[in-house]
Amino acid sequence: MVAILRSSREKGAVMKSLAKDSYLTLARRALEHTVRTGAALDLPGDLDPELLKSRAGAFVSLHKKGELRGCIGTTVPTTPTIAQEIIQNAVSAGLSDTRFAPVQESELADLDYKVDILSESETVAGPEELDVLRYGVIVSSGWRRGLLLPNLEGIDTVEDQIAIARRKAGIAPGEPVILERFEVVRHE
Repeated sequence: MVAILRSSREKGAVMKSLAKDSYLTLARRALEHTVRTGAALDLPGDLDPELLKSRAGAFVSLHKKGELRGCIGTTVPTTPTIAQEIIQNAVSAGLSDTRFAPVQESELADLDYKVDILSESETVAGPEELDVLRYGVIVSSGWRRGLLLPNLEGIDTVEDQIAIARRKAGIAPGEPVILERFEVVRHE
């Protein structure tokens, strides 16, 4: 499924059914290959051309029985293609998210994947230019940066979204910040 995030939950996530989502398939392939072999997945030759023709930041989230199991991403592209970004971030989400132990081979069948492809971020003047359903937020102060994706379960206000991004970055509640927003195309 591909969800194009909009400004309300009812318009919601506009869903487009796909028999096989190539973004999710690639994320799963990358992590499973690395866990099973200990080696990085080479760029497959059978990829959807869409994954090879552009660059973007991407987040890969792993869930096991509805609970977060890992999430790693990039806000700007760090590789030549979206495919390579997904491979890199899927493996990192499964093996390098310091909040969790590395994924074990016995868990692979129980994992659900989400892949968020990010638009370029833009600086905003204040919270009034944000929408928790439509925009993700980046909060920064000096070198500290916290990011939160849009349209996450349990996060219903811009204030909550900013507060969580601040905590992730170690930025105190009253400290001045720069706010940026971005949109995502979510594959789930």
